[in-house]
Amino acid sequence: MAALALSVVAALAFGATAPTGAAAAPAPALAKQGPTSVAYVEVNNNSMLNVGKYTLRNGGGNVFDVAVIFAANINYDTGTKTAQLYFNENVQRVLDNAATQIRPLQQKGIKVVLSVLGNHQGAGFANFPSQQAASAFAKQLSDTVTKYGLDGIDFDDEYAEYGNNGTGQPNASSFVHLVTALRANMPSKIISLYNIGPAASRLSYGGVDVSAKFDYAWNPYYGSWQVPGIALPKAKLSPAAVEIGRTSQSVAADLARRTVSEGYGVYLTYNLDGADRSADVSAFSRELYGSDAAYTP
Repeated sequence: MAALALSVVAALAFGATAPTGAAAAPAPALAKQGPTSVAYVEVNNNSMLNVGKYTLRNGGGNVFDVAVIFAANINYDTGTKTAQLYFNENVQRVLDNAATQIRPLQQKGIKVVLSVLGNHQGAGFANFPSQQAASAFAKQLSDTVTKYGLDGIDFDDEYAEYGNNGTGQPNASSFVHLVTALRANMPSKIISLYNIGPAASRLSYGGVDVSAKFDYAWNPYYGSWQVPGIALPKAKLSPAAVEIGRTSQSVAADLARRTVSEGYGVYLTYNLDGADRSADVSAFSRELYGSDAAYTP
């Protein structure tokens, strides 16, 4: 479902409306020094709550700092010729049940972000035909963040299949307009970039560079080291990417060790499932935080 990573095909990869119950104030996360750890969860198969089941044996802090719901989609309405934010039944279930699926993570101090992915219909982040169209989709995204009490949006420009349904090919202005509008709509929320696809290479237009509007960017190729090509400080970048359960523990440890030694501030993981993955998680948590991971079912 996503980028080919060292012969492994993988993909990356909040809450309720006010009437349903706004997010409770999170409890202060236990102090933890080291990079920000990110966990993408394929909600078609797994629970978001898995992210909150891992703590550090030394100190008890959360192993993971950001949980990513994978994934909503950007669809194309052939009648109105507009991009539409779409949730399959599993993503919709997570959002509708934010009180039990998202709030418990946020109350532990874990940020919950919604990833948005192409869906083979020709609509993508890089082919909005106008600034107005890009801004309209940005509003759909920010309205969703507000409605469900989320902590941000993640962009994954795969599977758009640009050109389908008569849509345009990627252009230079589209993603710049989209990110600019989204950041204006939600100045204090997370915007992250899965560094792949036409959008990821179109960050500057008309004298505007949106690189600094991102909170994070990460390598999309699991089991590898690749510094994202975006002008962000090391503290906001994850050159390391691992697929939990498929990337070997030795590689995960090596990538974590390199993350620390080279001064990068983020460590990306994908496909956290419901099994006890404490051995896999400990392989990198020891290098990142000096502690094994404890799993609590």
